[in-house]
Amino acid sequence: MKVYHGTTTQDIGQPDLSKCRIRTDFGKGFYTTASLEQARKWAVLRQKRLFEKSAYVVEYEIDDAILSSDDFLVLHFEGANEEWLKFVFNNRRGIITEQYDLVMGPVANDSLYATLLLYEQGVLSVEATIAQLKTHTLFNQLSFHTDKALQALKEVRRRKVEGRN
Repeated sequence: MKVYHGTTTQDIGQPDLSKCRIRTDFGKGFYTTASLEQARKWAVLRQKRLFEKSAYVVEYEIDDAILSSDDFLVLHFEGANEEWLKFVFNNRRGIITEQYDLVMGPVANDSLYATLLLYEQGVLSVEATIAQLKTHTLFNQLSFHTDKALQALKEVRRRKVEGRN
């Protein structure tokens, strides 16, 4: 499977979990997506937010068999559901319930922030939140949370990307 990572760093080298952010959707990890366009958008957004000179997308290969291997603890969400919603909120709050090697599922990106905030404030129920989320295009992400999982990533190429108007 091909996955992509958007960044403002020209040479990532081997991803380093100690440099990854905490309180993210699936917890502290190295995030990739199966969508080249989503990775490009993320890289350009980071470039603008951080006032960086350039944006890049790194393409990786990962063996599909890893996602069903007994050698890795993998959590896979098929879509935005109650289990996914609670997992994302716990991670964003820093509540870690279990450590996984890899987590795969929808991205709770900035365009969904208002809906998620309403859920967090108790304005929307779980059911109403899930229904609202399903009106958005939800991109998939695959995050790597252990050094063992990161070893499965094989860099294929990197490309400089530009924003589109």
